[in-house]
Amino acid sequence: MARYKDAVCRLCRREAVKLYLKGDRCFSEKCAFMRKGYIPGEHGQSRQKISEYGMQLREKQRARRIYGVLENQFRRYFKEADRRKGVTGEILLQILESRLDNMVYRMGFARSRAEARQLIRHGHFEVNGRKVDIPSYQTRPGDIVSVRENRRSRNLFREIADWGSAQGTVEWLEVDRENMSGKVTRFPTREELDVPITEHLIVEFYSR
Repeated sequence: MARYKDAVCRLCRREAVKLYLKGDRCFSEKCAFMRKGYIPGEHGQSRQKISEYGMQLREKQRARRIYGVLENQFRRYFKEADRRKGVTGEILLQILESRLDNMVYRMGFARSRAEARQLIRHGHFEVNGRKVDIPSYQTRPGDIVSVRENRRSRNLFREIADWGSAQGTVEWLEVDRENMSGKVTRFPTREELDVPITEHLIVEFYSR
């Protein structure tokens, strides 16, 4: 499976916003965005003009990088959102939020979406009692996501559980930290999403 393998801290600097791609490091003074908050590269510190197309492109790239989605998959998500009834931009965000790796992160069972993808790939999670090792699996309201019972006693998940307890829980999820499981109660509204994305620019980008 294709995936991004280069330094992820460069992505935050390129998008000029913290994407929280490295878990605890993003909250420490080691964060590259805090130390070097300019675009990477030779001309990163120079003032640059950006066109309307450039703004739309950057917004699309920012959304892709926040959720860890490659270009072709992101385009398919947009086509699916455009096909459904409702506000295309909001539906696109709901589709991205419904990915299993994002749900694991939102429930506090991983410290970043990248860590969530790795844990899912290694077979640590199940959905409705069945093992699922596909990070892009689309969850639905009523689904129960949980750490597999024979993995819950591992030190890794104890540490993550403590971290998750300190982060709190979003309103569209019910989380049982003692049993390391969570339920998707509904799709989130746009007002409940804290992602720094202006989705109408993405819609304009694909509508050119």
